[in-house]
Amino acid sequence: MPILPRIGISQCLLGDNVRYDGGHKLDSVLIETLGQQVEWVPVCPEVEIGLGTPREPMHLVGDHHAPRLITLNTRMDHTDAMTRFAQQRVRELEALNLSGFVFKSASPSCGIRQVPLFNTQGIDTHDGVGLFARTLMEHFPEMPVEEESLLHDPQVLKDFLERVFDYRKTR
Repeated sequence: MPILPRIGISQCLLGDNVRYDGGHKLDSVLIETLGQQVEWVPVCPEVEIGLGTPREPMHLVGDHHAPRLITLNTRMDHTDAMTRFAQQRVRELEALNLSGFVFKSASPSCGIRQVPLFNTQGIDTHDGVGLFARTLMEHFPEMPVEEESLLHDPQVLKDFLERVFDYRKTR
C-alpha cells in the first residue's frame, strides 16, 4: 500500500478543542473528503507556544509587512513568541516531508488571506496573513496551501489535491 502524503492542518479543523474559546472548528466535510487520501499532521501554533485553552482572543495590529499579534483586552504582545515558534516548527515540519497545508481561515496565526489586520488608525483592513502561516509559506514557497473554507468548492479541492500529489512527486 502506498504511503499517503502528509498534509499539515490547523488542529482545530480536526475537532480538537484548541481554539481561544475552548472549542473547535471541526470541518467534517474536509476530513471526510480528504481523510482517506492523506495523513494529517496537526498544528495549533497558539497552544504550541504555551497559551491555554480557553485563552484571550488575539488579532493582528499594525503594519501589513510586520504585524503584531496582540490580545484584545490585556494588549499582551505574543509576536516574538509566535515568530520563534514558527521558525522552529517549520524546520520540524520540513523533516516530516509535508506535501501541503490546510489552514484555518481568518486566524491571526493561521489565516493565509484577508485576515483582520487593524492598522495604526484602528481600522480593520482585512489584508493580514497569520504569523505562523506567513512563516510556513516563506519557508516552503512551492508547497500547496489553502484555507479550509475554499476547499468546500469541489474544483478548488480537486486542484489542491493535484498540486499536493505533484509537489510530492518533485521531492
